[in-house]
Amino acid sequence: MPPSIDDHHRLLCAWQLAMLRFAVTRSDSDRLNVAALATELDRLGSRRSGQDSLHFFRRTSSHLCAAICGQRQDAAAILDCFCKQIDEPRLRLAFAAAVGLARAKPARSRPQPKRDPNLFRGLPARPPAPL
Repeated sequence: MPPSIDDHHRLLCAWQLAMLRFAVTRSDSDRLNVAALATELDRLGSRRSGQDSLHFFRRTSSHLCAAICGQRQDAAAILDCFCKQIDEPRLRLAFAAAVGLARAKPARSRPQPKRDPNLFRGLPARPPAPL
């Protein structure tokens, strides 16, 4: 049975979370976890397109890990670009904080309801409650 779109989305989210974990810990085991997830994503993509030479996630993971460790001159641009591609606002903010990017735009807050000054007009006034 071929993997569904939902399976791909879950795997992509797992890869993004693995990138966050590596950004926090910078351990070799977390880097290997990122590489394993990237390999799986590339494998699923090549199965769908019929090409064996797709290495997008492995290449991107390598660039991101090097940028997180400060081994690239264009690290800020790479990390900022990746951060903007994260759809989940909490994950985006956590990643931005973990790699030291300037504060990313927070998620849109819900608009506050407008207070109606006539809301309680016409209701009988109650006497103050005894203390």
